[in-house]
Amino acid sequence: MNSDYQRIAQAIDFITANQRQQPSLEEIAAHLHLSPFHFQRLFRQWAGVTPKKYLQILTLAHAKKLLAESKPLLEVTASMGLSSSSRLYDHFVQLDAVTPGEFKTGGAGIQIQYSLAKSPFGDIFIGVTPRGICKLSFVIDNNTEQQIADLQRQWPNAELVKKVSEAAETVKAVFAGEQSGNGPLSLYVRGTNFQVSVWRALLQIDPCCINSYGQVAAAVGRPKASRAVGTAIGSNPVAFFIPCHRVLQQSGQIGGYLWGETRKHAIYAWESARRY
Repeated sequence: MNSDYQRIAQAIDFITANQRQQPSLEEIAAHLHLSPFHFQRLFRQWAGVTPKKYLQILTLAHAKKLLAESKPLLEVTASMGLSSSSRLYDHFVQLDAVTPGEFKTGGAGIQIQYSLAKSPFGDIFIGVTPRGICKLSFVIDNNTEQQIADLQRQWPNAELVKKVSEAAETVKAVFAGEQSGNGPLSLYVRGTNFQVSVWRALLQIDPCCINSYGQVAAAVGRPKASRAVGTAIGSNPVAFFIPCHRVLQQSGQIGGYLWGETRKHAIYAWESARRY
């Protein structure tokens, strides 16, 4: 995990644990063993807003307000269709799922290039096929070998090659806020029909907006299947670009996250801060 994000993660944990007390800049900085000036500058560089504004974003009241304002996915999908793309900053994300035949072969004849890259939320592991990104996950406790093993398990018959692909360079540019002329960002995933329908629904949630698990369940035609939707979201193979971080509990609580609740807090609030 890069040192800047590690410090930000510590700050987020402290802010979240003490949000009712509304900790001051000085209190948060002292927890990180930084001067208030240094912490304020670091935080603004990372989040684009002050720690005070970020604290407001992390509160349960703010989450509830966003849930109330967010347009239900059923309204969005009625006009756009579940399979259509939605804008992600200056890029379009296009999701392509394997066919039943391709699913059965487990990636036979496919070469997957994998590499590591930096992001505002720590190091990421990226796997790319000729048809798009098939895996993006956050590296936790230097578990790169586990990431490779997981990729091989997901695509048991594919050839894995350690190489920085063009798509990986595009991902790094997106996280850095840079423009890219490489066109749409394509995702190529393996999953059941239900999982893929949930992942497509997540792509309809615009940046800076959130939906509840129940709203996603309704959007895929399974209004009573919030638990199953949660399981499908937890199986998301492409972090951030299939934005499962934009789904919160109906109460406004952050809910679980495959790559850690602190990181979900960070991504959710980092995106929300872009509204200001």
